[in-house]
Amino acid sequence: MGKILIITEKPSVAADIARALGGFKRHKEYYESEKYILSWAVGHLLELEVPKELKHQDKWDLSVLPVIPEYFDLKPIEGTRSRIKVLCKLIHHKDTEAIINACDAGREGELIFRYILQYCKADKPVLRLWLQSMTPEAIREAFEHLRTDSEMQPLAQAARSRNEADWLVGINATRAFTLRLRRGKGNNITTLGRVQTPTLAIIVDRERKIQQFVPRNYWETLATFEAPTGTYQGKWFDESFTKDEPERDRILRLSTRFGLSTIDVDQILFPEKGALWEEHRQAGRLWAEELIQALAAKCTGKKGIVESEEKKPTTQSPPLLYDLTTLQREANTKLGLPAARTLQIAQALYEKYKLITYPRTDSRHLPEDYIPTVYATLNRMLKCHGDYSQAIEKILQNKWVKPNKRIFNNAKVSDHFAIIPTGQTTNELNQQEREVYNMILLRFIAAFYPPAQYEVTTRITRVEGEPFKTEGKVLINPGWLEVYGKEQTQEASDLLPPVPQGQVVTVTSIDISKNSTNPPPRFTEATILTAMEGAGELVEEEELREAMKEKGLGTPATRAQIIENLIDAGYLLRRGRELVPTPKAISTIDLLRKVVPVLTSPQMTGEWEYKLRKIEHGQLSRSEFMEEIKLLTKEIVEKAKTFNPNQVVDESPIGPCPRCGQPVMELIDRYRCSKPDCGFSIWKSISGRWINRSDAQILIQTGKLGPLEGFITHNGKPFSATLKLSPDYKIQIEPEVSNRKAAIVAEASSPNTKSLGPCPKCGAPVVETDRQYACESAITDQSCTFSCSKTILGLSIPREQISKLLCDKKTDLLKGFTSKRGKKFDACLALTEKGEIKFVFNNNQGG
Repeated sequence: MGKILIITEKPSVAADIARALGGFKRHKEYYESEKYILSWAVGHLLELEVPKELKHQDKWDLSVLPVIPEYFDLKPIEGTRSRIKVLCKLIHHKDTEAIINACDAGREGELIFRYILQYCKADKPVLRLWLQSMTPEAIREAFEHLRTDSEMQPLAQAARSRNEADWLVGINATRAFTLRLRRGKGNNITTLGRVQTPTLAIIVDRERKIQQFVPRNYWETLATFEAPTGTYQGKWFDESFTKDEPERDRILRLSTRFGLSTIDVDQILFPEKGALWEEHRQAGRLWAEELIQALAAKCTGKKGIVESEEKKPTTQSPPLLYDLTTLQREANTKLGLPAARTLQIAQALYEKYKLITYPRTDSRHLPEDYIPTVYATLNRMLKCHGDYSQAIEKILQNKWVKPNKRIFNNAKVSDHFAIIPTGQTTNELNQQEREVYNMILLRFIAAFYPPAQYEVTTRITRVEGEPFKTEGKVLINPGWLEVYGKEQTQEASDLLPPVPQGQVVTVTSIDISKNSTNPPPRFTEATILTAMEGAGELVEEEELREAMKEKGLGTPATRAQIIENLIDAGYLLRRGRELVPTPKAISTIDLLRKVVPVLTSPQMTGEWEYKLRKIEHGQLSRSEFMEEIKLLTKEIVEKAKTFNPNQVVDESPIGPCPRCGQPVMELIDRYRCSKPDCGFSIWKSISGRWINRSDAQILIQTGKLGPLEGFITHNGKPFSATLKLSPDYKIQIEPEVSNRKAAIVAEASSPNTKSLGPCPKCGAPVVETDRQYACESAITDQSCTFSCSKTILGLSIPREQISKLLCDKKTDLLKGFTSKRGKKFDACLALTEKGEIKFVFNNNQGG
């Protein structure tokens, strides 16, 4: 009697099936029972290879491109040959009469299995096991409802089509543009691809915004009120503010209200050419100091009245369980781990230590039949995770694991479910593994806790008709926050003194703070993972956007590698946690947007996903889709072959040539004089920094540009520099002095010479400069280094607090710092014995 061969995607799934069905004996390379032979792949075993008759085209030669095979051969991926040999032997074994595909339920699992059949030249009947849950009951039930091979053909065709399309576009685009940009040589490869190139474009676009950003000053005001029951503060806001109201109209409206007879609106709106500030408009911000001074004068020394106070209960639900992208994102933010390292750790926790479920998942939910499994897991954890026993007991005693669509939702479970612990234990974890594992443990436990409960108070105090808002938030019941150590406390900074509506209060002070807008932050691995996941939002067409809704750019299993590939290809640099695009990246995206913009947009992924889904549902044939891909490939290669590196990309000149006076035009890789024999040009990439169009205009017009940040030395270190035109019109780079003392001097234009107190390092007076409070000796002869920025973690530090710091060694409690994680906190500034400034936290607060 023949047997049925079951092939799983991973060894662990084979073990789960063997346990669920029972009766298996373990051999070295497979399991065997009376009815089944059970073996496994190890993920992808095979990759595409051009057929033998086209091997002569498999070389870096522009004349043979595009390479478009009518069919593909397969070859084992390095290190997998022995495994594929085992599977081929079992497929062709005389006892094997049929094969069950038990690879993961999805497009990739189908592709892995189909390539095994193709490579091994299998000709036996095929059935499909479709598993959404790995409980023994679910496995046995799935074996009772095996799908036919014909049912799975549309999914198999979609899987093959996506893989072949990626190969065709990626290989041909990479080779064509590498050969054109490197003058026919295949070195310094310009790697391109459907996923990595749009990802790089997102990062480059952010860098351009940062480089073009011009900071704008704005002012805010905070009033301190004295009531019979205590003091509190309120922030002024424009209650008539809307984003739709032009800022010009708003300024005129407020100037009339504040009693200003004349005001220069144009000077307020356009103090610097190119200043970008619209997105920074808020109800509490004013863009002119005269407006805020008029407001302060209107309200200083006056009485206020508590117009309204509203208390609202609010809740905060526990976060969803982890999928891989969320785990990578939070591990990068909290632990500083690269996404690839987090995946490596998660894979070890899954395969080596058996501590968590399959990590390469895009789901944050569990199957609806998983409630008994969760209870069993919690009971195992209770025995082996003593640190969390109290929290786990609370879940079990209160029976908090119950049907809940936020956790148990079949509609949100695709190929895999959320990452959760298995309840096993080990003492072999290193520090990073333990930290990531604890993140998964805590998230799993917290998910079943009730929401945290707060009481939020909003108070409006009106002074001379001007509204000041005060907000307080008190934690009533920590709920799930208790798992993370948050106790039910009432923090002093959040408590407001009780004041009845209609109470008259005294304005004891009006504090004005001057701040500056900031450019958008560079992407970190955490934030680019989020951008890749949500890239469908960048697609304009609704159908295509919907097709990308669940996919984004890449998959949870591939996104980390895409980031690493971009770094390895010389497109990105890691600088701390930031991902900084290199000139190669900026020039590549700039070129592609002019020559083949389709490669830089998530739109192509949206179109592919839309059509692949139609293939899956039998609404589009594989041959139609692949014909479109072949035409696209030919178009990309043709554009790569025919574009002119010296073509003008913008018909409007950037200015007159400083050497001959003829127009300077923008080309793909430089700005060059239009007179053929002039020779004046400015490369778009200078010492690792991208020179944009406005930069080039300034350099041409003034002969000087900078100082600018973002230049890079030969050994990869960043530096600041000024670009100048030499007498013979060559570009000269003058690095800024990197010494911190010199930096203070450079920033110390027009210091306020009134002393704020003695320098804690040398005793000389500390004075105010445009950007800092600095020791006079640091400004005059650079013999001291003491300085303090006027803005620390988003909070403006008043002069009087610096005086208090210098005289008393400590400021008052300063409210409203923002940590690097975006969390608000309050703290004092204090001096150490060496004269350095540190934070001192009151009331158990921290950033």
